[in-house]
Amino acid sequence: MEKRLSDPETIKILRMFQRNEITEYHVYQALARRVGGKNSEILQKIADDELRHYHGWKSYTNLEIKPNRFLVFLYLLLARILGLTFAIKMMEHGEVRAEQSYAIVESIIPEASQIIKEENEHENLLVEMIDEERINYIGSMVLGLNDALVELTGALAGFTLALQNTRLIGLAGLITGIAASLSMAASEYLSQKSEKEGKDPLRASFYTGIAYIVAVILLVMPYFLLTNYYTALGFTLIIAILIILAFAQFVSVVKGISFKKFFWEMVLISLGVATISFFVGWAARSVLHV
Repeated sequence: MEKRLSDPETIKILRMFQRNEITEYHVYQALARRVGGKNSEILQKIADDELRHYHGWKSYTNLEIKPNRFLVFLYLLLARILGLTFAIKMMEHGEVRAEQSYAIVESIIPEASQIIKEENEHENLLVEMIDEERINYIGSMVLGLNDALVELTGALAGFTLALQNTRLIGLAGLITGIAASLSMAASEYLSQKSEKEGKDPLRASFYTGIAYIVAVILLVMPYFLLTNYYTALGFTLIIAILIILAFAQFVSVVKGISFKKFFWEMVLISLGVATISFFVGWAARSVLHV
């Protein structure tokens, strides 16, 4: 049945909703084809809901709306690199920002409340059912990354003033970092094996070790590229903050925690340890006359 609206502002909002729904339909449809098993069934169910919602809004606008191809490409790329959960929850954030527009439409179109209810409840419930390995082991990734940032930034700050040679500092940091990553991976393996929380101990140790090694490589890199050790330390601290920024964004999205709190906690701890270690290096050099 055709339903006509005369208010241009309402039609404009509904067209935006249509575009969002058909865009997300194409994203979920593509993801459903890419993955297998239970996740594929869940994603296909969400895609079907999005298409149904699109046709629901279309019954009021009587317009065919094309998807935003750039956003389809972007979300599929994010899903490939950062995982299904991250990409999907980023799309959810877009829906949260449309809440005011939803309220306007709901006051004009009573039937819209059912679509909005499904957007806010049903699809979110389905998203929570998605089983993704990297999300299950995010605690191990946090452990590895946090330890690398705290220990290695501190060690490099101390080495910088004690050794005062970029290549020597970089080499010492690399050896220290690799040894620490192996130690952390082994500790995580033993921890998961003893706790028996349902996680694979070998995979947990792998995620811990990989997160640690990636951080090590990025943090020591300035010392192999630059000749001034103070400049290298400055770039290392900037890299540490950028790593924290990226990881805090990832964790805040997939876990639904406060980005600011998580970010500033990691920054203050990492830079605090680096500052203390810097003065320890200065004291060691002065006392031992190295």
